[in-house]
Amino acid sequence: MRTVECDVAVVGAGPAGLAAAARAKRCGAGRVVLMDRDRELGGILNQCIHNGFGLQLLSQELTGPEYAEHFINEARDAGVETMLDTMVLEVTRSRQIVAVNRTEGLIQANAKAIILAMGARERNRGGVIIPGMRPAGVFTAGAAQRFVNMEGYMPGKRIVVLGSGDIGLIMARRLTWEGAKVEAVLEILPFPSGLTRNIVQCLNDQGIPLYLSHTVVDIHGEERVEGVTVARVDSDLRPIPGTEWDIECDTLLLSVGLIPENELTRDVGGELDPVTGGPVVTDEMETSTPGIFACGNVVHIHDLVDNVTREAWTAGEGAARLAARQQPGGETIRTRAGDGVRYVAPHLLHLDNLVARDVRLFMRATRPAERVQVEAVVGGKVVFSKFERVVRPAEMVVLTIPPGKVSPGKASPDHAGGGSHPELVVRITPRDRDTAVEGGRKA
Repeated sequence: MRTVECDVAVVGAGPAGLAAAARAKRCGAGRVVLMDRDRELGGILNQCIHNGFGLQLLSQELTGPEYAEHFINEARDAGVETMLDTMVLEVTRSRQIVAVNRTEGLIQANAKAIILAMGARERNRGGVIIPGMRPAGVFTAGAAQRFVNMEGYMPGKRIVVLGSGDIGLIMARRLTWEGAKVEAVLEILPFPSGLTRNIVQCLNDQGIPLYLSHTVVDIHGEERVEGVTVARVDSDLRPIPGTEWDIECDTLLLSVGLIPENELTRDVGGELDPVTGGPVVTDEMETSTPGIFACGNVVHIHDLVDNVTREAWTAGEGAARLAARQQPGGETIRTRAGDGVRYVAPHLLHLDNLVARDVRLFMRATRPAERVQVEAVVGGKVVFSKFERVVRPAEMVVLTIPPGKVSPGKASPDHAGGGSHPELVVRITPRDRDTAVEGGRKA
């Protein structure tokens, strides 16, 4: 077994892993090793040939492969070592990685810090429990995307898409452009699960109907999908008897959500957030297991790759500081989702960081709303807020708290609320335009 000694080891060479590895190297880490089970760097971006990547971060409109190429070059220029076709079998609490590839066999990497960036996998038919036969022609949207964009195969000619996640929306347009007929996109929720721009560009502009509060209740066909039965659902997401109707199709695409890949996180005993399915992390992106960091979709599911990269930069910086024994110390304050917020990440903030630099919080709204205030509350007092004209569950809300808004004095335990530990609660509250406050000023 070959042994590799390094400062930082990164598992996963998608957008998160590439950005984290390059940033760790540029922040002073010595040897940085990037591992991936695929044959090429770039991860899922390689099959995302549509444009729209990098608008925020790079001020360019790139395709997925172009965005990947930018950060592949950055990692190579920084001196990051890569190990492709390498499957990570185990990560230990003592920061050892056991991996295998066909050329070297077993490899053990001993690192001062490890960054987990394995991404996410799609929820499949078993995860949503659709009754009916099990014919050919049922695909996840991501699998269909790879077939069309990388392998050159069409999954079918008459398509129904279940779920309005971004991959499903993008594939509805892609398949239409390739000559297929997309009969409908069905969404069980009363609002879309994808970005507004994708609803407009991928459905409205292509004339593809979107049915909200609808789901598939049966799949027809023995050898091949021949059609599906669709029904409206009630407020509890249960099919309403008598609302069923049939759609003839030969393919059903599932775009019903992503699940963070966290088997390795569990191996090292990392605490998981029950809402996101990803690890609980600090503002350095360190998990509850010391020296193990995580970033990107392995922590929580992002809608924009730009935010994945920002989060990865934070993880790379944190890992480099740990390798150099320069991590922040002192007290931490826990974040908590308040009214109108489904979850908040990161989960623990260092008071030293809140005093010294910007701290970025990511969150999802529980429901669509207009003209709202996103507020950070400590000890019952609003320490920072910003005005948002629209929030939607499908679109990440980002709150960047400037330095000094939360000080050790402000972060004392909330005894009045019965809490024994300091908390920073993030909530979304309705506000009139005239009274909306952004950073302490009227919006």
